[in-house]
Formats: sequence, structure tokens, C-alpha cells
Amino acid sequence: MRVLITGNMGYIGPVLSRFLRQAHPDIEIIGYDSAFFGHLLTGTDVMPETLIDRQHYGDIRELPAEILKGVDAVVHLAAISNDPMGNKFEEVTREINQLASVRLAQLAADAGVRNFVFASSCSMYGFAEGGARREVDPTNPLTAYARSKIGTEESLRQAELGAMTTTCLRFATACGQSDRLRLDLVLNDFVACAVSTGEITVLSDGSPWRPLIDVEDMSRAISWAISRDKSVGGQFLAVNTGRNDANYQVKDLAEAVAHHVPGTKVHINIDAPPDKRSYKVDFSLYESLAPDHLPQLSLDESIVRLRECLQRAGFSDGNFRNSHLMRLKTLEKHLEAERLDDSLRWKGRKAVA
Repeated sequence: MRVLITGNMGYIGPVLSRFLRQAHPDIEIIGYDSAFFGHLLTGTDVMPETLIDRQHYGDIRELPAEILKGVDAVVHLAAISNDPMGNKFEEVTREINQLASVRLAQLAADAGVRNFVFASSCSMYGFAEGGARREVDPTNPLTAYARSKIGTEESLRQAELGAMTTTCLRFATACGQSDRLRLDLVLNDFVACAVSTGEITVLSDGSPWRPLIDVEDMSRAISWAISRDKSVGGQFLAVNTGRNDANYQVKDLAEAVAHHVPGTKVHINIDAPPDKRSYKVDFSLYESLAPDHLPQLSLDESIVRLRECLQRAGFSDGNFRNSHLMRLKTLEKHLEAERLDDSLRWKGRKAVA
């Protein structure tokens, strides 16, 4: 099986490449990435791309059709990947996350790709009162990032993509250890606070709900989706991807981290206005469709792996929210150094029509 992974040099890609290599010994992995974050290794001296067969560099908006020749499955991770970046680069987020995604899917269908896997997000549920959100429930996107995920799903649903099977994995909030760690994710942030300062300050009142999924379990779901037959879920499928018992309130995540980093103090701002990004998610459909690929890592295991990763890297930066471990900060540094233009294209590189 030949698989193309876009955005493979980000947070998920290193873990996914390793997982697919182990799960599918005969796999051929091709990477395509802009390399914004390629230099940000954490706790390793080895480039994760040693696990793949070919690496291409380029803007996802300009991916050449010939790269898809002979590809069996596309895993589309490339995106402006969180709310702060989406809010700062709203139009670019729409171009990259939505328009380029639909273009890629069309190119893949034209090339005869069998399976297209889109990394979507449960963040599209936004603020959801009442019970856990199912796939048939209304969405309530609060950010440009969430809107781009809904827009892409709808465009893929309506597109003429021939016989290609399309799977939109609406992932729970990512967490966990990676060779290119991000700390702009709630659990990762809390572990970094505990390890570096011994204190976790929850900026909200701690009541918002978040579903979590470890990046290794995201890889497990992708491994299922790259071979999914349309008889399991239909030719187009959008499915919440996570585990029903992994919906947590933010305050409980902070306490769980404190338990695994002894001496950590937790401060919750009980007077803060409620964080409107609060949603519980129902993952029953995924459980029924992919019973052999359900999330396996517990919250405790994710925390311990993160703690060990940071300790192995000698992490002690209490000011990490202004560091390269926050994706927005890295983009801002590229812009300040005039390496990127305002459309987030590398300067000095001629755009491909």
C-alpha cells in the first residue's frame, strides 16, 4: 500500500508514520509538508522522516498532481491547526484548510486513489448544552478553524469524487507525546506547566467539557480509515473519533496532571466567565464501525508519556507559552524574520499556478 501523508512534519505525523510502519510492514509512505515546524524536535535526536520512504516539500495549495500517481490512500493532515492561528490568519485558514483540501481530494479522485482520509475536528460543536453531540446533531462553530472543518466536510460530501471512499475523522482534542510536541493543547499545556513550574493555572472556571484523544490513538483510527471499505459506513463518512469515557471537564484534567507530577498546585479562576468552547461528544458510531481500532491509551498513560518526554528533553521553560512550542509563535517568528509572506508562503519560492 502506498500512502501519501500531507502535513507529516507536524505534531501528528511523526507518531502516525511510526504507527503505520509497524501496523503495515509493507507500506510505502510519502510525505508532503511546507516544513514550517520541521526543526521543532522534542526529546529525540533523530528526524522522524527516517521512517518514511519519500519526502516532498511544498505548499498544500500547490501540491502537484503527479505526486498522487500510484497512491492508494491519502491522509490529509496539513492545516492551520488551531484556534489562535485561525483567528489571526482567517482568510489563509480558509484557503489552506478548506479550498486546498477540496482541491486535493479532487486530484486524488482523478488519480484513482481509493481512500481519502480528512483530519476533521469535534471543535465544530463549539458550545453545546445538553447531551453529548452525535454526528446528526447541529454544529456550532465558534472559530475560523472550526468553520473550515465544517466547510471542508460539506464540500467533500457534495463533490463528485468517483469511486473514492472518503472518511472525515472528527477527532476529539489531541493530546500526548510526539517527536514534534505542541504545547498549545489543553492537556499538553497542563503537563508542561506542572513540569516547569509546579503550578497549573486554569484560566477559566474549569467547568468546560473537552473530549480527548491521544495522538497514538488518532493514528490507530487513521490506520483503519486508509483501508475502510464503503460497505462500512458508506462511501462518504463523517464520524466522531474518540471514546465515550474520555469526555472530561478542564478542572479534572488539571487535577489528573497534578496527581502524576507530585507537588503541583492547581489554581482555578472560579470568578472567570464561562469558556464558551464546551462540548461533550458521543463516539458510539465510531465504536460500532471500528471495534478493532478503538482508543487504547488512558488519560493517565498520556500524562505519564508527556511528563517523561518533557523530562527527557530537559524541559524547564515556565514561559513556554511565548516559545516555539506554541505553533502560532513559530509562525510569528517566521514572519518577523521575513521568511514567510502574509499568505504564509515561503519567500523566495515561486508559486506554482
